[in-house]
Amino acid sequence: MNNRNLSQTLIISFLILCGNLTFAQKKEFRDTKVDSLTFINNRKQLNDLNTAIFYKKIFAKDSLVIPYRLLTPKNNNQKQKFPLVITFHNSTRIGNDNQNQLEPFARIWLRDEIYSKYQCYVIAPQFSKRSSNYINNVDNVQTSKPSNDVFELLELIKNVEKDYPNIDKNRIYLLGYSMGASTAQNLFNIKPNKFAALVSVAAVPDFSNLKKIKNENIWLIHGEQDNENPYAGSVELYNKLSSNTNLTFTTFTNLNHNNIVIPFLITEEIPKWLFEKHK
Repeated sequence: MNNRNLSQTLIISFLILCGNLTFAQKKEFRDTKVDSLTFINNRKQLNDLNTAIFYKKIFAKDSLVIPYRLLTPKNNNQKQKFPLVITFHNSTRIGNDNQNQLEPFARIWLRDEIYSKYQCYVIAPQFSKRSSNYINNVDNVQTSKPSNDVFELLELIKNVEKDYPNIDKNRIYLLGYSMGASTAQNLFNIKPNKFAALVSVAAVPDFSNLKKIKNENIWLIHGEQDNENPYAGSVELYNKLSSNTNLTFTTFTNLNHNNIVIPFLITEEIPKWLFEKHK
C-alpha cells in the first residue's frame, strides 16, 4: 500500500471511530460519596420549600380516584409553549393525602433558580397502592409491571393538556425514583411516542416494549451499592438497548438506594438534561 492510500485509510478509520464515539450510548461511572451532613442538608433545602403553589387536583374515572398536584410555570404566558414534567413517587409515599407524593424530585422544580430558569408544568400524582409490582422474568431478572391505575394516567395527562393548551406536546417528560422510576418506565413503555424523555433513578426495569423505545431519550441512573432495587436490572436494560444512541447510563459506584437522589437535589442537572430533549 502506498503512502497516499495508507493516509486515506487512516483518515477513514479515524472518522469512523469519531462517529462511533459521537453516536454511541453514553455509559459513565461517578465516584460521588454522600456523607450524613450532605444527606441532611440537601434534603432539608427541599423540605423547607413552600409547596402551596402546587395546586391540589383530583382525577376521577368511575371508581378510580387519583389525587395529584399541579405546578404551573412561573410566568405563564398563554402565547408561549411550556414543557410538562410528570414525577412519580416511591413506595413510602403511597396514600391519598395529596401531599406526601411531593418527594424531592417533585420539589426540585420549586427551587427559585429552577422555577425561574426551567419553567414548565409539573404533575405529581399520588397512588393509593403500589403503582408498579415486581416479578422475576424467565431469566430470573426482577422486572416491573404497572398497576391498572398507571394506564389511566394517559387520560389524566390528556385532561391537563385540555385545561392548559400551551403545554408543549413535543416536550413531555417522565421522572421518578425507586417505585416511581419503575412506574415512569412502565408508562414510557405503554406509550413511548407520547413522551420526549425519561429519567429513571434506581428502578426495577420494564422490558415489555424494547423495540418501541430503542431510539428514545432515556437516562438510567443507579447506585452500584443498591440492595433494594438491584443495580443489575439497570445493567440488563442498558444491555438490551445496546442500539439506542440516545441512552445514557450513569452508575454511582459508592451510592445505595437511600442516597442515590442526593447528588441531584440542589443542582440543575436533571432539568437541564430534560429540557434539551424534544420528540
